[in-house]
Amino acid sequence: MTADIATPTLTFAPVRYDEAALAKYGALFAACFPDASKFTPAYLRWLYADNPDGAAAGYDAWDGERLAAHYVCVPGVARIGGQDVRVLLSLNTATHPDYQGKGLFTKLAALTYDSAREQGYDAVYGVANANSTPGFIRKLGFQLVRPLEARLGWGGVGTRPHGQGAAVSFERQRSAAALAWRCANPDNPVRMRRHGALWQFDAAALSVARAYGELALPAGAAPDANQVAGGWAPARLFLGLVPDSERRFTGYPSIPQRLRPSPLNLIYRSLSGRVAQLDPSAIRFSFLDFDAY
Repeated sequence: MTADIATPTLTFAPVRYDEAALAKYGALFAACFPDASKFTPAYLRWLYADNPDGAAAGYDAWDGERLAAHYVCVPGVARIGGQDVRVLLSLNTATHPDYQGKGLFTKLAALTYDSAREQGYDAVYGVANANSTPGFIRKLGFQLVRPLEARLGWGGVGTRPHGQGAAVSFERQRSAAALAWRCANPDNPVRMRRHGALWQFDAAALSVARAYGELALPAGAAPDANQVAGGWAPARLFLGLVPDSERRFTGYPSIPQRLRPSPLNLIYRSLSGRVAQLDPSAIRFSFLDFDAY
């Protein structure tokens, strides 16, 4: 599905990855989110074009040479219902203030999902805040899987070594190259180190703590030693989910709702129909799997 689709005033076309397009995307983000500083050419090139799992998928709405709206999903691999499949992470969306209220996000999302289905993607997932969650559910047919845990603590979160954990309904899978790419975010690099049978990851988040996650990596998926960084802060912010059968969170009290900027919800939509809904009790998910940090 590559042909442009015209309306009386706007033209819809797949996202592009050339420098001119990235500059237009950066300008749109600046107009929509003036306080956000991360949408630099280097960040957008890394996110849209350098991902070893594939270039970004999405659609733009153009009013002549003017970019009216933009929607992008980032490719990846996940284990869903016992199979490793291609998935999309619903991520960047922006509509210029002059074009808001015209249903452009819903139109761009529908075009993106139709194209992704034709390309063999199995599902799309995302993390939505309280304001955007209802629209994803009502207008785009997403499942509200579960609110993410938000906990502040110390030490590990109880992940079991590879092959010893619970069977999961959803868990991201990464090659060594994909993991190295994820950690190379030019706006907020992720640090990593081996700790026993696990790999630990952290990134800048709160002034009092860094976002924290841990993975049990199979042979061949572990990063090279020269990618490891140290200097770990003791206080850790865990945003994610673990299977109910593994829930311990010893030393990780939950952050009260009144202290959270906004509840974050894991949302999911099947594109293939193979797994219509996820089991909320069997999800393994961390900050590495979305773009909060």
